Amino acid sequence: MKAIKLIALLALLGLVSAGAFYLGTTSTHQSAKSAMQNAAGSEEKTLYTCGMHPNVIQDHPGTCPICEMKLTPIRRGGGAPAGSGTIKYYKSTMIPGEVRQDPGKDSMGMEMMPVYESEAAMDAAISIDPVTIQNMGIRTEVLTNGPLRRIIRTVGTVDYDETALTDVTTKFTGWVEKLYVDATGAQVHRGDPLFEVYSPDLYSAQMEYVLALSATSGKAGGESSLLETAGNKLRYWDISDDQITELRQTRRPQKTLQVKAPMDGFVVEKMVVDGQMVEAGMRLYRLADLGLVWVHAQIYEQDLPFIKLGQEAAVNLSYLPDRKFRGRVTYIYPDLDPKTRTAQVRMEFHNPGYFLKPAMFASVEIASELSPSVLLVPEMAVLRSGAKNTVFVVREGGKFEPRTVTLGSQAEDDMLQVLGGLKAGDRVVVSGQFMLDSESQLREAIQKMLDPASSTRTRVKQAEDTNSVHDHAAHKPPSDKGVMHSVYLCPMPEHVAIEYDHPGECPLCGMSLVPVSKDLLRKMQPGGAIEYYTCPMPEHADLKLDKPGKCPLCRMTLIPVMSKPLMPRAKPTVAPSEASLPTLYTCPMASHAHIVTDQPGRCPECDMQLVETTTVEHGQTSETIWRAHHQHPQAH
Repeated sequence: MKAIKLIALLALLGLVSAGAFYLGTTSTHQSAKSAMQNAAGSEEKTLYTCGMHPNVIQDHPGTCPICEMKLTPIRRGGGAPAGSGTIKYYKSTMIPGEVRQDPGKDSMGMEMMPVYESEAAMDAAISIDPVTIQNMGIRTEVLTNGPLRRIIRTVGTVDYDETALTDVTTKFTGWVEKLYVDATGAQVHRGDPLFEVYSPDLYSAQMEYVLALSATSGKAGGESSLLETAGNKLRYWDISDDQITELRQTRRPQKTLQVKAPMDGFVVEKMVVDGQMVEAGMRLYRLADLGLVWVHAQIYEQDLPFIKLGQEAAVNLSYLPDRKFRGRVTYIYPDLDPKTRTAQVRMEFHNPGYFLKPAMFASVEIASELSPSVLLVPEMAVLRSGAKNTVFVVREGGKFEPRTVTLGSQAEDDMLQVLGGLKAGDRVVVSGQFMLDSESQLREAIQKMLDPASSTRTRVKQAEDTNSVHDHAAHKPPSDKGVMHSVYLCPMPEHVAIEYDHPGECPLCGMSLVPVSKDLLRKMQPGGAIEYYTCPMPEHADLKLDKPGKCPLCRMTLIPVMSKPLMPRAKPTVAPSEASLPTLYTCPMASHAHIVTDQPGRCPECDMQLVETTTVEHGQTSETIWRAHHQHPQAH
C-alpha cells in the first residue's frame, strides 16, 4: 500500500515539473519573438542570446531563464534581423553538421537552433573582422589576363651533327709514309694534307696516265680515249684534279701521294699512325664540323603536345652561367623509351666559338605559348581536394566566399589557367586560405545535405588582353619601367645566338654587347636567318620552300633550315716567290674592307674592334688592298 502511494506521488511531481517547463519554454519563445520584433524596427540593434540555448534571444543583457548562464551579445547589420522570415532548417549548437528539417533535440539532448532563410543565404560567406584578418596573415591578389606560356625544363646532351660527319678512307692498299695530322682534336680545313701514302697500284696508275699522255701527244682521234680512261682511273681513286694537272705537267709519277681533308672540321677519330699499312675502305680519320651541333633532350610524354617543330629552345651550360644559347627544335623522334617514358627531341644550335662541346650536359628550356590572353590565378590561391578546386574570393565587409573553379593548363611563374568560376578583377586569397577552409567545408556539407542542387557554377567570359607590347630598340638601354629584364647580344649576325646577362665585349670578336629587350629577342631569329623550309622525311629532303607549312608530299610539318656559320678559313699558302705577309687586321664589316693595318686597334669609321683578316670572309680583299700599297716600296 505504501509503495502505491509513493508511485502516485512521484507521478504527480513529474506532471507538475513538465507543466512548469512547458510554461517557461512558451514564455521564453514569446519573449524572444517580441524581442526580435522590437529589434526589427531599428537599423542596427545588439541582441543577446544564450550559448547553450540559441533560441533564447532578447534585446537587453541578462541571464538565460533556462540555465541562468550570462547572455552574450550578437551584432547584426541593418535589414531583416536574424530569426525573421521562414525557418529553413534546424542545426545543433554542439555538433557541427548535424541538421534537421523539424525542431527537436540533437544527439546530445540539446535544443536545436532554427536557421532562417536570411541566415542560410549568408552561410556561404565567411565574415572576419579586420583585426583577425591581420593576425591570420591573409594576403590577396587581383586576377588579370595574361599570356598562357608553358616552359618545359629538362636536361640535354650535346652531340655531333650527324649530317656533318665525314670519314677519310682510301680505295687502294698502301703504306703511310708521312703523317701530317697526327693528333685527335686537330682542326683541319678543306684541302689540308692529312698524310702521304705509297701504293704500288697507285704508282702503276700514274705510269699508265703518263704513257697515255706520251702516246697521245701530237695525235688526235681515238687515242685520246686512252688518256681519258687513265685520268678517270685516278679520279675514281679520289686523286684531285690539281694532282692530276701536276702529273700532266711534270710527267713524273710520284712515289707517294698526299691525301687531303675533304671538309672543314675537327678530327674526332684517328686510327692511323706513321708507317701503318692501310687496306682499301679502312677508316683512317673521322672529321666533324662543330659549327652546328645537335642537342638531344628527353621529354615526358605528357609534355609532348607542347613541343612543335621549329619551336625556339635555349640551353645553359654550367661552366658558362653568364650566357644562353638559342636554337630550334628540328626533329621529334617517333619512338618512346619504355623505361623512362620519355621521347627524344633534337635541337640544332649554332656554335660560334665552339663553346658547345659534344657529350656535354646542358640545361634545356623550351618555351611554348598556348594562348596570348587567358585568365590566370596564382597556384598558391587554389585549395585542391581530389577532383575539386576551391578559391576564396574577397567580398565587401570583410567576407570571404569559397568558389569552386575549373582549371586548365599550368603556366609559367606558378600560374594556372582559369576556365570557369572566376572572372578578371576578382580579388582572391593567396595566403592564409587554409584557416578559412575548415569553416567553409562545414557549411558546404550542411548545404549539400539540405539542397544538393543549390551549388551552381558560373562560367567566365574570356576577356582579351588589351595591353600592347612595346618593343625597345636594340641600341637603346632598357628603362626601369615596361621591361623587367634585358639580355645582351653581339651585333655580329654570326654571334647573335649567344645571350649574355651583363654588358661588356664579345669574347669572340671584341665588339661591344648591346642590350636587347625580351620582347624584341623573341622576334629575332637565333643563329641567323632561315634559308628555307624542308620536310623532315629523308626521302623529301630535296624539297625547299620559302614559307612554313605542310609538306605537299607527306603532309608533315616543314622545319626551318638555318644558314650554317662560316668557319675561320685557313691562311693562304704563300708562294716562295712572294713576300710573306705580316698579321693583318681589318674591320669585321664587309663595307669597311679597305680598312687594313698590321697593328690591332679599332676601325676609324665605325669604332669596331679590328680582327685578323684570316677570320672574316672579306679578308682576301683586305689583303689584296694591303699588297697594292706595300708590294714595291723600293720603287720610291
